[in-house]
Amino acid sequence: MYQTDRKNAPNYFSIRTDLAIEARELAQQEARQADHLEGVAVKTEENPDYFLTHVEIHSEKGSRLMGKPMGNYITLEAEKLKENDAECHEKIIKVLAENIRSLAQFDEESCILVAGLGNWNITPDALGPKVVSKILVTRHLQETLPEEIEETVRPVAAVSPGVMGITGIETGEIIKGIVERLQPSLLIAIDALAARRSNRINAAIQLSDTGISPGAGVGNKRMMLDQESLGIPVIAIGVPTVVDAATLVNDTMDRILGEMMQQTEKGSAFFQTLQSLEQEEKYQMIADILGPYTGNMFVTPKEVDAVVDRLANIIANSINIAIHPGVTMDDINKYTF
Repeated sequence: MYQTDRKNAPNYFSIRTDLAIEARELAQQEARQADHLEGVAVKTEENPDYFLTHVEIHSEKGSRLMGKPMGNYITLEAEKLKENDAECHEKIIKVLAENIRSLAQFDEESCILVAGLGNWNITPDALGPKVVSKILVTRHLQETLPEEIEETVRPVAAVSPGVMGITGIETGEIIKGIVERLQPSLLIAIDALAARRSNRINAAIQLSDTGISPGAGVGNKRMMLDQESLGIPVIAIGVPTVVDAATLVNDTMDRILGEMMQQTEKGSAFFQTLQSLEQEEKYQMIADILGPYTGNMFVTPKEVDAVVDRLANIIANSINIAIHPGVTMDDINKYTF
């Protein structure tokens, strides 16, 4: 899961979210700015089937405000990601493939490594391994491919390194060892994320070129996978499959308090009390109250099994089309099982 830079981030970033669009919403809320943050550029594209947001953090100040590294974050939101809508999914696959190409710097001959992060035994965290199982891997075939096929596929290797609780080895150590041995030109890492708002669970896909920190979204500090640590570019792809229980309650309270403020006379003592509630204090109070009963609980929808399978197909198809020159939209689902 993606890492929030908590050392440099404002206090309100204790509210857990891995999505750049949600980090921007929180930063705007704190800065009381409706549509602009210094050092952050935003472009949006609205389509009947999806909503695309491109957030570029291009300065150190923007990075501090957002609590995220400088770089590009592309988020596709679509309620139909949760539905079995093949026609819509084909459109989304095409858009994702185009944006993966726009973020990646492909070397024509060098190998590309695809890593599916997460625990394959836990459905909300199994997205990465499920995607890897559907990737068209070709590195082991390069010397035996006919000439007419050789130019249509790129050398690709894939791995699901598991989690430290299963292997006893930190994910970053495994990936770094593979990178040093294979010398790929690019790492594409897929992982499950945590969201702030429940309506984005399984309904958003985020791409970024800033790297990834496995487990950070659920409070597990792990080695960062980025260009600095691995020496190669890293494209991260993730879907929010869970929401922190305290964050969910906090979001609900925000809506309730907002409604109460609308119904309360401005300037009254009660209005001032509601207005003076700090985000950090409120979140900490909720976490303290829930702590004895829920612990470090995360919530996911009941239909997560089927949805994660569909999302894995969408992401795997997008990657296959993006990285292999000869794989087109006509080949959707030929390499997924």
